[in-house]
Parts: sequence; structure tokens; C-alpha cells
Amino acid sequence: MENSFTEKNGVSRRGFLSSTVAAAGMSTLAVDLTSSTATAATNIASADIKNLPRVKQELVAPPFFPKHDQIAKGGPKIVEIRMVIDEKIMVLDDEGAEIWALTYNGSVPGPMVVVHQDDYVELTLVNPATNAMEHNIDFHASTGALGGGGLTHVSPGEETVLRFKATKAGVFVYHCAPGGAMIPYHVTHGMNGALMVLPRDGLKDKAGKQIKYDRAYYIGEQDYYLAKDEEDEYITYETAGEDYADSMDVMATLTPSHIVFNGAMGALTGDNSLKAKVGETVLIVHSQANRDTRPHMIGGHGDHVWSTGSFSDDPQTGLETWFIAGGAAGAATYTFLQPGVYAYVNHNLIEAVLKGATAHFVVEGEWNNDLMKQVKKPSPIK
Repeated sequence: MENSFTEKNGVSRRGFLSSTVAAAGMSTLAVDLTSSTATAATNIASADIKNLPRVKQELVAPPFFPKHDQIAKGGPKIVEIRMVIDEKIMVLDDEGAEIWALTYNGSVPGPMVVVHQDDYVELTLVNPATNAMEHNIDFHASTGALGGGGLTHVSPGEETVLRFKATKAGVFVYHCAPGGAMIPYHVTHGMNGALMVLPRDGLKDKAGKQIKYDRAYYIGEQDYYLAKDEEDEYITYETAGEDYADSMDVMATLTPSHIVFNGAMGALTGDNSLKAKVGETVLIVHSQANRDTRPHMIGGHGDHVWSTGSFSDDPQTGLETWFIAGGAAGAATYTFLQPGVYAYVNHNLIEAVLKGATAHFVVEGEWNNDLMKQVKKPSPIK
């Protein structure tokens, strides 16, 4: 079944896959899994894979991580996950600006997935009949078929199952990529997330010493492009996809209306601040599926930073600010040494303060005057 919205905008899944293959100069054999060679290879792989143990990973809403082992137990596994696509209205700020968000499992960003290198990820992707649009998923951690995007197009009322081997250790973006202009449209409407592939023996520093974390948080940075009317008010829409033309006009300016952490302004501040204690090491995974960003912990540092996301490379150490390229995820650890409120920001401070890219860590513990002390309180100049 082809979705009417997709047909109206000229982005059918089968048409997109065919045009992509042709544009890349690929023969049909490259993607034809019914060919004799491909079938033989698939059968060999299937014989090995069917004997692997299976585990179901219960996904949770960000900023939290699913339960996982930092060091793998036993050999490779098939990690089963399920994502249900949810098209929903989300309010983005205190002024009531709203968007028809396109989401995996109802959150922006989508849920964090955690596996170990050489595990298999087996995703069931569900697009309920109540949705209006066609969707798919492109895993930057995977190899082949447009990151899985070529094999996972689902119209409303359909589901599909994709399995891929996690061959690279690191943190990676995943996102919807239906084709053409629908790719940036879906990504900038919230349809992206991250997957962490841990080395089987866990994270290590440059000297090969184990890096363990007490808590882990996932921060997904999201840029939105909301249109305004003649009276400078954000426009509201009755259905998902109705804002397509207006969104494309705003997106063409490359100027976001909002740049936020975890879906909306203030989503990780106040009562939703991230918690830690003095002496705890926190792992932070930060993704941005569309724009470059520069995370910074005000009052702290990146003790170990994998700014490119690759755990196969040595981490950088002691950074004040690090860079994460658009379309990528990065990771950092920090051991908190002082109590208080730490602002974690995109250190383009215009984007942090005016657009919304700010989170707070609230840390409990005893103050250390050796690290910082107010020697004299503000008082009149003598």
C-alpha cells in the first residue's frame, strides 16, 4: 500500500530505491537478494546466525539508557528491539510553539540502543495505520542498503524487520530517510536517535586502562524550522505533513527557529535536570543528526572524549569544549568533583541561550574549597 501523502509529494519508497540505485550506477544484482550468489551467501550467514542467543532490549525514553553490560558477557548475540513510529504534536517552548513531530517510540530524540561489537541488531519497525506518512530508518552503524533505509520503508499499517551486524565500535546516529526532500523534513521534525556499540571488553583510555561509568545520559540535539504567519506567530497545523511546504521554505534559509536538547526548550532543566553525585563518572552521548555542534560542560570538562564517536580510536582528554559534526554522535565521560548545578550547553552561546540548547546537571556532595573558594564576597570598592 502506498501512502497518499507520499504519492502526492512524489516520494514513493519503491521509486526512491530504484532511482537511488540507478543514480549510484549500481546494477540490480547489487541489491537483488534473490540472485543465486546473494541467496547462497545469505543461507551461509543464516546457518551461523540462527544458533546465536537472542536477547530483547527494552528501550526507554531519553535521556536514559536501556539496561546494558559495559563489558560483554559471552559471545555475540542477536539483540532484538522494537520501535513504533508515532506522529504527534509536541510543544517546544513556553510560548506554545508546536510541531507535528515524527518520532521513534514517541520521543525526540528516539531511544538509545546499546549493543556490543559483533552483536546483531534485529529491529522490528512498526508504522501504525493511524499515521499519515511513510517512514524508514537509516542506521549509521550498519553496512549496506542505505544503512537499512533501502529495506525498511513502511507505509501506515505496515511493519518490517531488519537485522544488521554491529561491526564498528562507537556511537552512531540513526534517522528516517524516505528520499528526496523528505529526508531533511523528517530529520528536522525529530525523527533521529543514536545507537552505541561498545567494544566487547568495554571502554578504555589511551593506556588501555578500563573506563567505567556510574551513570549514562543521552542528549539528542534537535534543530526545528517552524514557520510564522504575517503577525509573527507560529503557525499551527491540524495533521502531520500539513506543514510540508511552509517547513521547506524555512529550512531553505538554514536558520532554525529552535535548537534544543531532547525535544523541547527546558526538557533537561528544572525538575528534569540530569542527576549525579560527587565522585561519580557520567557517560554522555550527544548526537546531532543535521547540524554541527560544540558541547561544553560549564564548570567541568571532558575527561575522556570521543568526539568523532569512534571507540576504536584513543579518547582525547581534558577538553573544555569538543566538536561533533552534523550527522554524527560523540561521547564523553566526566567525573564530577564539586556539587552544584552544571550547565551543559552547545557553546555557540546564541544557540544555547536564545535557541534552547541547554541542559542542567544537578550534583550532590561536599564542596571542596581547594578546587574553588570565594575568598571575598562582593562588597563596596574600598
